Amino acid sequence: MTSTTTTTTIAATGERADLLEQMAKARFFLRLTTRDLTDEQAARRTTAGELCLGGLIKHVASCERAWVAFILEGTSAMPDFTEMTQADLDSRTDDFNLLPGETLAGVLADYAETARRTDEVIASLPDLDVSHPLPKAPWFEPGARWSARRVLLHLIAETAQHAGHADILRESLDGAKSMG
Repeated sequence: MTSTTTTTTIAATGERADLLEQMAKARFFLRLTTRDLTDEQAARRTTAGELCLGGLIKHVASCERAWVAFILEGTSAMPDFTEMTQADLDSRTDDFNLLPGETLAGVLADYAETARRTDEVIASLPDLDVSHPLPKAPWFEPGARWSARRVLLHLIAETAQHAGHADILRESLDGAKSMG
């Protein structure tokens, strides 16, 4: 006996469509910086910082997943950053590197799946005003709350900023430019 599963895609309209279109543009420019690269090139650090292109894609996907979990589950989906040890912080550096056994294609596929899931969640939320208290962190105002809308605006800004970082990394790698 064979069963089939169908996936229903909910089309976003109005404000949601506009926000998701901006998110898609930021994602496009971030992914564009990795065009025609080998895994070795995607793993290479080309500036004084810790970032490489493959790791930057991993980081953005990881953060996007975490923020979507926050939209759906609230603060319990996020760590209490004030209680993180140095070892906890050090372990997060794997997010910024293309590790042995990881490929650029795999990282990009994971990012595409993350993007699909984010778009699905945003399109299907009953209300973009649903909000949760932010997790404890030195960079968040105590007692602040973010709505799903605010989270998506944050993701758009962060993805666009990281696309700029990626453009610098790519230009430092081989002179190619994506955004200028």
